[in-house]
Amino acid sequence: MFASHITAFIIASEVGFWVVLALGLVVRYLLRLPKAGAVVLALIPVIDVVLLVAVALDLRNGTEVGYIHRIAGIYLGVSVAFGPSIVRWADRRFAYLFAGGEKPTPAPKEGPEAFRHEIASFGRWLIAAGISGAAILGLGATVANDAQSAALNAVFPTLGIITVIWLMTGPVWVLSKI
Repeated sequence: MFASHITAFIIASEVGFWVVLALGLVVRYLLRLPKAGAVVLALIPVIDVVLLVAVALDLRNGTEVGYIHRIAGIYLGVSVAFGPSIVRWADRRFAYLFAGGEKPTPAPKEGPEAFRHEIASFGRWLIAAGISGAAILGLGATVANDAQSAALNAVFPTLGIITVIWLMTGPVWVLSKI
């Protein structure tokens, strides 16, 4: 596989996430089949597994590691860490719009509630970064050769930079306004 194939897998994973999410909510609320909707929504993690397998096969085939392989690791971590909260967010809005559910409350913009919200979001990012790192290390230890493993490890400075930026523009920024 070439990097463009992994790029296509990342794009397909993102599109697949939203398609499966929408389909699950349509089945749950519009077709009024909550159990079937839950089954469809339970397929979302399969998308992440498919992406991980695609990257693993690409590495096993000896492909030179590019930035897109590292992005796949970051995407995987973000998808796993933020996916459930995105599903809950979409579920509340869909229930409100199509099933007479409660009106969703917007995220707080300022004050201690906004700070707690930012801390929770930053915590999810830390989980995402940990999952990304674990996936990269796992690929490096199992299917990558030494050169690929070293190239994959170049993701760690990127994760650090994202973490610092997120901390400063999230919790620290909101805290400075309290």
